[in-house]
Amino acid sequence: MVVTHASLAPAGPAAVTVGNFDGVHRGHRALLDRVTESARKLGIASCVLTFEPHPREFFAGDAAPARLTRLRDKLELMAAAGVGRVHIARFDAAFAALPAQRFIDEVLVKGLGARWMMVGRDFRFGARRAGDFALLERAAARSGFALESMPDVKFEGERVSSSAVREALRAGDLGRAERLLGHPYVISGRVAHGAKLGRSLGFPTANIVLRRPPPLSGIFVVDVARFGRGVASVGRRPTVNPVDVPLLEVHLFGRDADLYGEHLQVRFLQKLRDEEKYGTLEELRGAIAHDARQAREYFAKHG
Repeated sequence: MVVTHASLAPAGPAAVTVGNFDGVHRGHRALLDRVTESARKLGIASCVLTFEPHPREFFAGDAAPARLTRLRDKLELMAAAGVGRVHIARFDAAFAALPAQRFIDEVLVKGLGARWMMVGRDFRFGARRAGDFALLERAAARSGFALESMPDVKFEGERVSSSAVREALRAGDLGRAERLLGHPYVISGRVAHGAKLGRSLGFPTANIVLRRPPPLSGIFVVDVARFGRGVASVGRRPTVNPVDVPLLEVHLFGRDADLYGEHLQVRFLQKLRDEEKYGTLEELRGAIAHDARQAREYFAKHG
């Protein structure tokens, strides 16, 4: 998959879709499957236009919804779906001010080479969100690209959306989140140096700094690709050395080696409890030991 960040340059005709694709859930996957299928039939490239930062982050700042997926993970999921090309548009003041018609002419048609396009009927774009599906239909007739609308996707009777996934994760319902996503919920990142408190308590951890607050918090049973199983905390460490932005701390069973610099993919399997503040380090040590026992019991039961 080819990923571009800089100015758009013509790269041939393409079947195009546009969106944040946060989480790349079942609904997104159905859309991407339709785009790649149409691209194959037409003999052209499949292309996704996405944004960094998310538009709601640009406008709402810290009040924006928590991200489900980091950019790297989102791109990996798109590549797995067979997408040929992804252009990441820098969503800044200039991009936000781009009139809807110019977005169609300069970005979709000229920049991405749109010959076929699919979006949801509620898709809005351009300055002040003035562009809608009806405007795209008129532009398609004039510019000669085919346009289709993507219907809502339901799974087990529930409409699939990023908001529904966030709701499930916030409630600690990892099973529901996985059903909506179509894959387990994962947070990935590079291990950074920590305060070594976990090691002093007998439970060394690999620490991943999260740039933005994640959609879930608490203590979890986890599986880490290539490195094994364990228990993890997502939170602000209220007992010792509190942090302003939540931290992901992973204790891997049977592994004491320093993982500094390694890129971990942490798969969340079950929530054990909410984060708590303890009066002493001994109380904290006891709670972590209990969490580790529960996690081992989970793996003994589920294999």
